[in-house]
Amino acid sequence: MIDGKKVMFEIFRERHDGDYRVVYYTELGEHEKDCALSEAMNGETIFSGFLLYREREHAKAKIAELLGRMNNGRDISTGEIEHELSEFTTSS
Repeated sequence: MIDGKKVMFEIFRERHDGDYRVVYYTELGEHEKDCALSEAMNGETIFSGFLLYREREHAKAKIAELLGRMNNGRDISTGEIEHELSEFTTSS
């Protein structure tokens, strides 16, 4: 794998049920893109960025843990999300 490869993602809150979700845009198949884009566009963006490809599995585990806490009522700031994901993310 190329070291510079990244995974673009977005954490968002769905408007109709209030659940927090994540979409990994660069890992979507062609048939999944329209649905995922529509879901995210209709939601409220909480945080987005790029995961280091080599760290993506650890990052996904951390994001799942964050989403679990958020969906259980924990108020987590954008700054806290950024801090908790900092070892897994890169600039565009």
